Amino acid sequence: MNASSQPGSMWSAAWALAWRELIRFFRQRTRVIGAIGQPVIFWVLFGAGLGGSFQPPKWAAGLSQPLTYQEYFFPGVAVLIVMFTAIFSTISIIEDRREGFLQGVLAAPVPRSVIVMGKVLGGTVLAVIQAGLFLLVGPLLSYVGLSPALQITLDPVPAILAALFLILIAVELTALGFLIAWPMNSTQGFHAIMSIFLMPMWLLSGAFFPGGGSDWLSWIVRLNPLTYGVAGLRRLLYSGTLPVTDSLPSMPVCVGVTVAFSVVTCLICVKLVSRPMTHNVT
Repeated sequence: MNASSQPGSMWSAAWALAWRELIRFFRQRTRVIGAIGQPVIFWVLFGAGLGGSFQPPKWAAGLSQPLTYQEYFFPGVAVLIVMFTAIFSTISIIEDRREGFLQGVLAAPVPRSVIVMGKVLGGTVLAVIQAGLFLLVGPLLSYVGLSPALQITLDPVPAILAALFLILIAVELTALGFLIAWPMNSTQGFHAIMSIFLMPMWLLSGAFFPGGGSDWLSWIVRLNPLTYGVAGLRRLLYSGTLPVTDSLPSMPVCVGVTVAFSVVTCLICVKLVSRPMTHNVT
């Protein structure tokens, strides 16, 4: 076996790429502000503006108190932060190709899967850090009066499970961003795909509004893999026992779909990177 193909060498190379993403991110303060600031503003403003017209879904009857819109929107904003971070971290693929760094990585004596591992690992760490900060800031904003008191559980076991599930969502979205960014040569094209694919994917996940308004919309919500990420995080964050409904699947189903979609997306990314393409030639 080639030394460069050994697991230790592969993980070292992948972590080197991930560490580069972390350093690049924290050196660009505008990315930190944009990835966290915009979703927090969305949460506060939309929560205040749409709270009066919000009709809680049927599953909210399992909560100890009536569900407010800011409480309903809270897990969706956490997933939005993960998605923004995935977009910002994977768009660097296009920049690395333009600067020549990616060609150097492709010429290195390591498997092509290391590129996928490094990018997904770096994006996942960044996404979990930022979404975790928001999950801590949300109850703080409630405490100081900027939003209603959230029915968010503070027990350590659900909090740890929510963090682990957030890692799965981050892997899922970062791998999806990698899959979209790899064949592209322009950041403008990536932003266009984000506008017509990733944002609607988030909107139709039940993060922004319940998806039971019509038959065709409810089917789109059920077929959306991100629906199960939002629903699973919602189950782990809310205190109380929530029933299983069409718009709120059970926790095992949420975990199973999220893991399956993450694995399939990562495998497609590895296959795509390994395939000879004009911009893969070293």
